[in-house]
Amino acid sequence: MSKRAITLIASLLMIVGLLGACVMPAPAPAGTPVQAPVQAPVQAPAASSAQPTAVPQAAAEPAAVPAVAAVESPRLILATTTSTADSGLLDFILPDFEAKNGVRVDVVAVGTGQALEIGSKGDADVVLVHSRKGEDQFVADGNARERFDVMFNDFIVVGPTEDPAHVRGMELAMGAFQAISDSSSAFVSRGDKSGTHTKELSVWSSIQITPTAKMAWYNNIGQGMGDTLLFANEKQGYTLADRGTYLAMRDKLPGLEILVGGQNLAENKDKALLNPYGVLAVNPEKHPAVNADVAAKFVDWILSVETQEMIGGYGVDKFGQPLFYPSSAAYLAAK
Repeated sequence: MSKRAITLIASLLMIVGLLGACVMPAPAPAGTPVQAPVQAPVQAPAASSAQPTAVPQAAAEPAAVPAVAAVESPRLILATTTSTADSGLLDFILPDFEAKNGVRVDVVAVGTGQALEIGSKGDADVVLVHSRKGEDQFVADGNARERFDVMFNDFIVVGPTEDPAHVRGMELAMGAFQAISDSSSAFVSRGDKSGTHTKELSVWSSIQITPTAKMAWYNNIGQGMGDTLLFANEKQGYTLADRGTYLAMRDKLPGLEILVGGQNLAENKDKALLNPYGVLAVNPEKHPAVNADVAAKFVDWILSVETQEMIGGYGVDKFGQPLFYPSSAAYLAAK
């Protein structure tokens, strides 16, 4: 190796040694604690003109929707006799009131006596019944301010086609009742203090007969009009019924027919069998918990000419006659 080459290599080795001294830290003196290296903060990359790469984001949670309490429609409690329900009349007319007023009608269908009792306790907002004496007393007791005529139909005597008491064609119910008693033929009574039951008892009273449980032929069942008719059909007994309910249920009563009262109201010769219905809004002064505003709307609605025409048209297509005849003052004034 030439002298010049050796001198060059020595120079390079010196330069390398000097560079290493600058880079490597001097060794710590003995006994000096070793410090953990301090990590430099991570710097954000410098902005560039390149489009940044999108970083996938977690799907955002949907915003919580505050719970909204369901708004319940105003409710009207209607206490009424079973004949308005069993005849199908209420199912026919009430949807109109509910739709027009945003109101749900809860129907309590019982005997007139029970309906008036419910109203007298403030447990109903409106009463629709057919016992004029009881209705007038309801007003006299302050449970309603006023009673209004709504509609009417009539009572009839129905019985088995064989007619063992031979009452067919009699003009008066009292004559038929006398024949039934004399022949000890089966008679079925509602026995529920309804308007129909009250009328039946008045007929017995007119011939000085007071039916009791000792009379084997007298069946006091304590049921509504529909159930009473079904029982009479099964028992092959006589009963007093309102014409509307009988006509509505006639297909279920193959063993019964109208024996007293004719085939329509015009043919009924017994004027004592007329059956008027009245509506009474329960008095909020005596019963503050009642829904007085909705009750007033109901009374106005059922007495209106439009609703009265609905009532008068019910049953005509199927039976050739109305099941109830409208009678409100507004309707009669518009005729």
